[in-house]
Amino acid sequence: MQNKKVLFVCLGNICRSPAAEAILKKYAADAGLEDKIYVESAGTAGYHIGEPADPRMVKHAAIRGYNIDHEGRKFRPSKDFIKFDYIITMDNDNYEDISALDNVKKFGNNIFKMTDFCKINKIEEIPDPYYEGPQGFDNVITLLEDGCAGVLERIRKDAN
Repeated sequence: MQNKKVLFVCLGNICRSPAAEAILKKYAADAGLEDKIYVESAGTAGYHIGEPADPRMVKHAAIRGYNIDHEGRKFRPSKDFIKFDYIITMDNDNYEDISALDNVKKFGNNIFKMTDFCKINKIEEIPDPYYEGPQGFDNVITLLEDGCAGVLERIRKDAN
């Protein structure tokens, strides 16, 4: 398998995208592909540059066995479009924001919605748990597990 690079994107890069990053890293490691799949995350807004992930998401992810070791960053169009094979957004606004940054309309085939990869949960978006209680974070992790399983399946399929 050729090395693949995945970038998860949400608004602030402290909840959904760092959790997706941690989940896919674990799935890749469990599949023996940690050297073949590189994963990062970013935000469309620069609200939390340099900050760790939301402690509530870190806690809920840890309960499920995922380690979020993260420093927030903003999406960098001049670098990220070129570096990543899959740019996976969490909701429709993120998708539209990232797509709009593709000024040359060259990278559209690399931009996806996380829900495109969900097999179990048929939903339109991964909700932002930031203003939700514990159930919101737990629900998002469940949705991200579904999506990350689909991402790993797609990477394997694309490699063949």
